[in-house]
Amino acid sequence: MLLSDQAEVLARQLTLLTEARPLWQLATFEQSYLPWASDFPKLASLVSTLDLAEIDRLDSQQSELVSTLYPALAQDLAVLGFDWQASELIYGLASEPYSISDSNRKHVDSDHKPVDTADKSDAELPPMDDAPWLSHFSAHIKGRKWQQITGFTKALAINANDNVLEWCAGKGHLGRLIAKQYDATVTSVEWQADLCEQGRDFASQWQLNQSFVCGDAFAAQSHIFMGKQQAIALHACGDLHVSLMQQGVTHGIQQLAIAPCCYHLIRSQHYQGLSSTWQQQALILSKRDLQLALAQSSLASPRDKELRDQEMCWRLGFDSLQRYVRGENSYLPVPAIKRSQLSASFNRFCEWAMAQKGLNFDASIETQAWLAIGQQRLLLVRRLDLVSHLFRQLLEHALLLDRVAFLQQHGYQVSLQPFCPSSVTPRNALILARLTVKHSA
Repeated sequence: MLLSDQAEVLARQLTLLTEARPLWQLATFEQSYLPWASDFPKLASLVSTLDLAEIDRLDSQQSELVSTLYPALAQDLAVLGFDWQASELIYGLASEPYSISDSNRKHVDSDHKPVDTADKSDAELPPMDDAPWLSHFSAHIKGRKWQQITGFTKALAINANDNVLEWCAGKGHLGRLIAKQYDATVTSVEWQADLCEQGRDFASQWQLNQSFVCGDAFAAQSHIFMGKQQAIALHACGDLHVSLMQQGVTHGIQQLAIAPCCYHLIRSQHYQGLSSTWQQQALILSKRDLQLALAQSSLASPRDKELRDQEMCWRLGFDSLQRYVRGENSYLPVPAIKRSQLSASFNRFCEWAMAQKGLNFDASIETQAWLAIGQQRLLLVRRLDLVSHLFRQLLEHALLLDRVAFLQQHGYQVSLQPFCPSSVTPRNALILARLTVKHSA
């Protein structure tokens, strides 16, 4: 998909998200009915027929979700006077890599040679070469994480002796592979000293040109930036990858390769748009709102889904119980639980939760009745979540385009493409940027 004017596309996405706020910008856990049913009666009627099994099936595939719910939604939109297209709710980045700033759908490597990304589909992203040393580098790394590292590495345009800055490096798994594979000079930035030490030990053992800087990614660190350098960040969370973009722009770094993740992990209470396009819009996103962009996941096992629903059911049942016990119709947050607690009874869970909140647990309470209420509320929450998930890909794509637009405003040529199949991670979007016009900071 070719975008000739990403600012216009981003503005349209933000307009749609703003109009659709009643359907997705709500705390589903706290609802006792479908709060948007009066404005979207056809959608409400359809959703009210769905059971948990059908919800799980639809939620696993965005295209199936949209094709099932959109016809009813479209009838409501016609009455409301809104014009949302079903295609605007589906973004198949994993199968449609595209260049935003180049009509030939290419990005440019460090030697100014065009690299065609147009035909690099999910199935065609190549595995790392079967080098004899590779097993040593992949040791103790989970399979999907290693696939992400190798996919990210192969998407980069790096030559021997290039300078690479690895952001939020951990032990430097990504940087060490780049140093070995491309014979590049890698500087890995990580704030945990013990991880830096482990990374240094491995680099020394393998005689890699990889050094570690133990420091805060949010602090100004001008000494680690140099103009002719490529900065990389694989799933640096929230404001951490934003900080790299902002510092990279300030120091005029030549190339950036960023795979965003965990958009909700921000330091402010609300999302601060990066691009002028976003900043001109009225859409305000809380940390909870931003979590919607991460709701796309096809990796949970059936057992994980079962335990997720069980925990949610228990929490909802306890929520109704605590409102009754306290005589206050307000939500009371309960701490995270250990997975092993789900092997006990709902009665034990309620006793534990009461103790956590300083409430007395009356042994005469018929907890099974409250469990039944929890089961009813679970179905409501899952229905509300399902409708909000119509907009999860749209929101994530808008957040990606906000980053793209920010870099373009500062003179970068930018491409957006997958670095691994979406079955490996739903967060498979890679932003590649190269400075073409030097802007003053």
